[in-house]
Amino acid sequence: MQDLTLIIPTKREVESLPIFLKEIENYNCKKLIVLEKEDIETKKILEKFNDINILEQKSNGYGNALIEGINNVETDFCCIINADGSMDPKYLEEMRKLCENKDLIFASRYQKPGGGSDDDDFVTIIGNAVFTFLGNFLFKLKISDILYTYILGRTSSFKKLDLKNHDFRICVEIPIKAKILNMEYSCTPSYERERMGGKKKVNAIKDGLLILSEIVKYFLKGKK
Repeated sequence: MQDLTLIIPTKREVESLPIFLKEIENYNCKKLIVLEKEDIETKKILEKFNDINILEQKSNGYGNALIEGINNVETDFCCIINADGSMDPKYLEEMRKLCENKDLIFASRYQKPGGGSDDDDFVTIIGNAVFTFLGNFLFKLKISDILYTYILGRTSSFKKLDLKNHDFRICVEIPIKAKILNMEYSCTPSYERERMGGKKKVNAIKDGLLILSEIVKYFLKGKK
C-alpha cells in the first residue's frame, strides 16, 4: 500500500496515539499526523517515533485537520483514521482493494455482516440513525453510517470535494458533496473498537445541532 497515506487527526491523544502508531508501524504506507500547534504533550510523544510525518494545523478543529491533511497528501490514495485507535487498521487493505474502481469507500459500523461498535452509546446510536436516515431520504445517499469518518479514497476525489467545515459538520459534508458531484462510492462493514485512551471530543448536543444545520443547508441549497 505504498500509494496510500493515512491521515491521522490527533488532539490530546497522549494515551492512545503511541499504542496506535505501534500497531501500524509495519503497514507499508505513509503516516501523516495532523495536530494543533498548542498540543505540546502529543508532540513530545511523537519524538519517539520514526517514519511518520507531522503536520501542524494552521487553524483548529477536527474538520480543519482533515482538510489540511488531505491538501498535504501526495500519494494517489489516502484514508482518514483517528488517533484514538477505535478505527481498526485491519480493514485498510480490503478498503484499498474496493477503491480500485471507486472514488471513496466508507467504512460502516451498521452494515451487516461484520459491522458493529464497542464505542457507541445510546445517544450516538440514535443520533447517527436519524442523520443517516435524513441523508438517505433527502439526498439518496445509500449510506449506512453517515457520521463515521473512516473513509478511504482517491486523493484527487477528496480534493475535488473542496471541503469547508472545520468542525464535525465535515462528517456529513463529505458524503453529501460526493453525491452532488456524482462520485462512485460504496460502504463496507467495519467493527469499531473501544478507544485506546483519552476522551471523546464530540459534544453530542452541540455538534448534533451543527450537523443537522449542515444537512438542512445542503437540502435548501438543492431546492434553489
